[in-house]
Amino acid sequence: MCCPHEKMVEEKDGVWYDIKLQNALFHRETSRDMKTHDFYFDLPQELIAQTPIERRDASRLLVLDKETGAWEHRHFFDLPEYLHPGDCLILNDSRVLPARLLGQRLPGGGACEVLLLIDRGDKTWECLVRPGKKMRKGAKLSFGDGQLTAEVTEELPGGNRLVRFDYEGIFLEVLDRLGKMPLPPYIKEELQDRERYQTVYSKVVGSAAAPTAGLHFTKELLEKVQAMGVGIGYVTLHVGLGTFRPVKEDKITEHEMHSEYCVIPQETADLINRTRANGGRVICVGTTSCRTVESWVGEDGTMQASAGWTNIFIYPGYRFKVTDALITNFHLPESTLIMLVSALAGREHILAAYEEAVREKYRFFSFGDAMFIGDVMPSKAENGENPEK
Repeated sequence: MCCPHEKMVEEKDGVWYDIKLQNALFHRETSRDMKTHDFYFDLPQELIAQTPIERRDASRLLVLDKETGAWEHRHFFDLPEYLHPGDCLILNDSRVLPARLLGQRLPGGGACEVLLLIDRGDKTWECLVRPGKKMRKGAKLSFGDGQLTAEVTEELPGGNRLVRFDYEGIFLEVLDRLGKMPLPPYIKEELQDRERYQTVYSKVVGSAAAPTAGLHFTKELLEKVQAMGVGIGYVTLHVGLGTFRPVKEDKITEHEMHSEYCVIPQETADLINRTRANGGRVICVGTTSCRTVESWVGEDGTMQASAGWTNIFIYPGYRFKVTDALITNFHLPESTLIMLVSALAGREHILAAYEEAVREKYRFFSFGDAMFIGDVMPSKAENGENPEK
């Protein structure tokens, strides 16, 4: 099945455009002069969370009304107060692969590091390697005293390598014994419990990084949400390391988005369609869930079961077709993720909320605190209240 960017849609004037051009038309008015530095904010290094807090749902929650910019300071266990019977939560059930391998080059025993990115089949993975200059085509590697061996079979444009592995047994079991969690580069502390970089509902192995908005959920909180009549649906998007790649272009429209594989099962498509038909809200848990559903939804807002690669880039001016609200973490300055949340709530509202989070010493990034962004505070909107500046 092709990615939706490649599908054709008909404009009112009868001219056929592909979805990439259509999204360019959506973006044109607000993003024409928008620069990457428009999404910069000052972040003290000490606010970058290095370890998870003891209780998942005890993290702080900044609730932001996407229309008014009004905010509230809560905790994640307060989330049910902002949900209504008939809403649905869409969660990414991808599970992080312990994809970081530390080993030796053969012969000689020099240290090497391999990070698995994409399974290319036939025991071959596309990988990042270090040291790159000494891991050319033909280089042989050993991990875990020979429990796993490998050979670099091809050097790819951009510096990645194709690496073919040799082992006995099941690869994922070998990897579980030898591999380490591929934590983001801004986390310097060693992770004591690998499960704290997995969501409690993770199931489908394949991500190089966690869908971190979901790290705040406990099984008990999910059960509470379901008991109040909120639907739970799962999609799968295997998060790639491109999620940490900075936007280097000055104009955001010139940034080339990385591709990631995603799946929407039939039962999740049915849940989304039923929720919308009954007037409920579709609330995406994380930018990965949001990008998945926005990649595959039809122009009329109808969702179908789908699978394929997406490189959708959502930034201000984008017209959301299915996402009504978003649960998300706090993101890096000038990243594609802060551009996505700015598309939902407006750049000014987001940057003001981030300034407030810095003032209140929220924890940022993967192990940090969370936001709920949606039409959540009608009373404040009616009273004309605005957030503090």
